[in-house]
Amino acid sequence: MDNVSLIDTFAEFKDLKSIDRATMMSVLEDVFRNLLQKKYESDENFDIIINIDKGDFEIWHYRTVVADEEFTDPNKEISLSEAKKVDKDYEIGEEVSDEVKLIDFGRRAILNLRQNLASRILELEKDSIYTKYKDKIGEIVTGEVYQIWKKEILVLDDEGNELILPKTEQIPSDYFRKGDNVRAVVYKVELRNNNPLIILSRTQPAFLERLFELEVPEIFDGLITIKKIVRVPGQRAKIAVESYDERIDPVGACVGMKGSRIHGIVRELRNENIDVINYTTNINLYIQRALNPAKISSIKLNDENKTAEVYLKPDEVSLAIGKGGLNIKLASQLTGYEIDVYREMEADDEDVNLDEFSDEIEDWIIDELKAIGCDTAKNVLALSREDLIKRTDLEEETIDGVLKIFKSEFES
Repeated sequence: MDNVSLIDTFAEFKDLKSIDRATMMSVLEDVFRNLLQKKYESDENFDIIINIDKGDFEIWHYRTVVADEEFTDPNKEISLSEAKKVDKDYEIGEEVSDEVKLIDFGRRAILNLRQNLASRILELEKDSIYTKYKDKIGEIVTGEVYQIWKKEILVLDDEGNELILPKTEQIPSDYFRKGDNVRAVVYKVELRNNNPLIILSRTQPAFLERLFELEVPEIFDGLITIKKIVRVPGQRAKIAVESYDERIDPVGACVGMKGSRIHGIVRELRNENIDVINYTTNINLYIQRALNPAKISSIKLNDENKTAEVYLKPDEVSLAIGKGGLNIKLASQLTGYEIDVYREMEADDEDVNLDEFSDEIEDWIIDELKAIGCDTAKNVLALSREDLIKRTDLEEETIDGVLKIFKSEFES
């Protein structure tokens, strides 16, 4: 076995983009010097010439010519008589260079060399991939779906690196087939069994933020700042934006002419409904904007407990709550205030406090209704049966019984 036997090993690694040339050369030389130290006990008198482009190398052994009777160290010296056999013109004190052939090390040493080389470069590649993606956390990457499993998808980037998109980090309506291109944000980078594990996500707020940066130049340039994003992936999102230039309308810039900018983001997020809100430090106004499209009559704030009592006209209550309570939930997350909605009573309205029904309705049921902001019978009747079922932990039969009692109260 000669030098040619390692050319294939070089060829596997010389084109790796993740490892720079200087590092590759250093590793190769280090591996060969370890081999020399094992055979000759020292690598001081050896030069290693590596041609990484051709996948070839040469090892040269340099020794000083000494008189035969002074010859003691075969690694650093060569006797005059031996040097004359190479070239009769050699004299004492001159340097003799011999090329060391790989076959001189023996078959076992060569096999160990190949394994060591492959192992070292593989470790370097792993470290390089880990470092590369550690620096990309929070950035969008694009890859090709390579394998689909029940709990995750294997994605390959343009360099063939393996990325994982778990089911839990996919939008519920996401559907991918092998060969599809997928965009996601780098969510986590871990080392598992000394292998880099790159986790992607399409559900994190950072994914939506990066999409806005791509679609809205003013955000990318820093003229508009995203203050906060909250979302229920695939259903609804709210994003608060602020402009540092009075001439720029941040909401209009994000939406674009006739929705041109936001439409692409909505499509990427599987038709997720996105509310873009103009950020303000005025909490009253901020909550009003966050509860859009509902129109609020008045707000009572408790800054100490971070709660807000919002009063609306009866036909606005369902808009404020939203389908499945989604609108009020996201508005609370966006503003940092726990929001309770109440139906605004007209002067001539008659209403009955829930506590007055304690003889007909059990206290724990009344407490459950109060927990969702309903203090009176008409507050409860202002909500649909479906909203009451979703927002409380009450059984459908219990809800129906409560509604029947309240309706009969006002009918009488």
